[in-house]
Amino acid sequence: MQEARSGEPKQSGAKAGSEAKAGSRATSQSNGASFEFEQRGRAAGHSIIAGVDEAGRGPWAGPVVAAAVVLDPERVPNGIADSKKLSEAHREALFDEIFSTAQVGVAFADAERIDRDNILAATLWAMQRAVAELDCNPSLVLVDGNKAPALSCATETIVKGDALSLSIAAASIIAKVSRDRMMKRLDVQYPGYGFAQHKGYGTAQHSEALHRLGVTALHRRSFKPIKSALASAVSHNKEASR
Repeated sequence: MQEARSGEPKQSGAKAGSEAKAGSRATSQSNGASFEFEQRGRAAGHSIIAGVDEAGRGPWAGPVVAAAVVLDPERVPNGIADSKKLSEAHREALFDEIFSTAQVGVAFADAERIDRDNILAATLWAMQRAVAELDCNPSLVLVDGNKAPALSCATETIVKGDALSLSIAAASIIAKVSRDRMMKRLDVQYPGYGFAQHKGYGTAQHSEALHRLGVTALHRRSFKPIKSALASAVSHNKEASR
């Protein structure tokens, strides 16, 4: 079952009021995002609700990472918001707090899977795996965007969900920090590309490194800039062999 939303829901009635009271601590700690989607889910009978988001759909290199988070309404860290609106230091601090207070699942889809299945399919696969990595079984999963992975429970897609739902915002932080940390480690294995700085995204530094050092196993060969780099390398080798 899937439902798409693009705005914040309203609740009414006695049951909604009791759910709002139960989640008031989480709502009061929000930084743009709120607990309203989660409250409505609880009012509908869902006791375990996860938020899901991804990081890294656009880069030329590295994995796409998905995270699933089930927040404890009574132990929500202060300052959770869309990861894009937070500083790196703030994301890092919240990452540790979320892991210590919530149920968290993380999954990575590498460049090989992205090239084989396409970036959307790889992202949905990673989301599915992230939910499977949870130590609990959610009955409702809130997903950022307008497409949800195939799950055995109910799903609800929320456009700009990382700015609206605390659970999705928490997942965005986990996914972003997990990916950034991986790209910093890969920078050591693949020196010269600048992965620690640009995290695999398309920058002038990354483009220059591609032409100077070539394409690695981390690069997404189905992406146009990498295809162009590979074609240029083949052309250069042909010229050099003449």
